[in-house]
Amino acid sequence: MGMERVKLGVVVSEFNRDITYMMEILAREHAEFLGAEISEVLRVPGAFDIPLAVKKMLERGKVDAVVAIGCVIEGETEHDEIVAQHAARKIMDLSIEFGKPVTLGISGPGMGRVAAQERVDYAKRAVEAAVKLVKRLRDYEKT
Repeated sequence: MGMERVKLGVVVSEFNRDITYMMEILAREHAEFLGAEISEVLRVPGAFDIPLAVKKMLERGKVDAVVAIGCVIEGETEHDEIVAQHAARKIMDLSIEFGKPVTLGISGPGMGRVAAQERVDYAKRAVEAAVKLVKRLRDYEKT
C-alpha cells in the first residue's frame, strides 16, 4: 500500500481576481501534476481575510495542508505592506498552531499589475511546498 494522496485545501483571495484566477488554475494543474488532490476551495474577499478561512479549514481537519493564494498590488499608501505582512504572519501562526503546512502563495507587496502577472507562479510554488512538506513530515513522523 503506497502513501495516501496529499489532500490540499486552497484559500483564494478574490481581490485582483483576474490574477488570482490564473493563480488558482496553476495551483490546480500543479497539484494534479504532483499527484495531490485539491479537496476544498474557499474564496474570500481579500488577502486580509485569508487567515480566518485558513483557520476554519484547518479546524475541519479534512486536509493535510492549506495553500493561501492572493495578490497584493501596490496602492498610493503603505496599505499593501500592512495587508501582506499581517496575512503572512497569521498564516504562519496557524501552521504552527495546527501542526500542518500552510504555504504562502501571496504575491506582493510593493508590486504593480505587470509584476503581479509575472508572479502568478507563486501559486505553483506554494502547492509544491505544501506537498513536499506533508510528505517529509509524514516520513519524519515514521522515524
